[in-house]
Amino acid sequence: MRFHIETEQEVDGRWIAEVVEVPGALAYGVNENEAVSKAFAIALRSLADNIERSQEEPPASIHWQRAVCVA
Repeated sequence: MRFHIETEQEVDGRWIAEVVEVPGALAYGVNENEAVSKAFAIALRSLADNIERSQEEPPASIHWQRAVCVA
């Protein structure tokens, strides 16, 4: 599984980051790194919850790739 994280700076200066592959995994931060870290943590929590409830084998590894979108 790969994570693609899109970031954008809002008009008010805040950053928003979204993990494209995980619905609802988006977060704001005072800077880009904070927003990415928060969104990534939300995505991992969501996946961990899904794995815990699933009967399937968990993935052997998790990779993520970050893409920056410029508006």
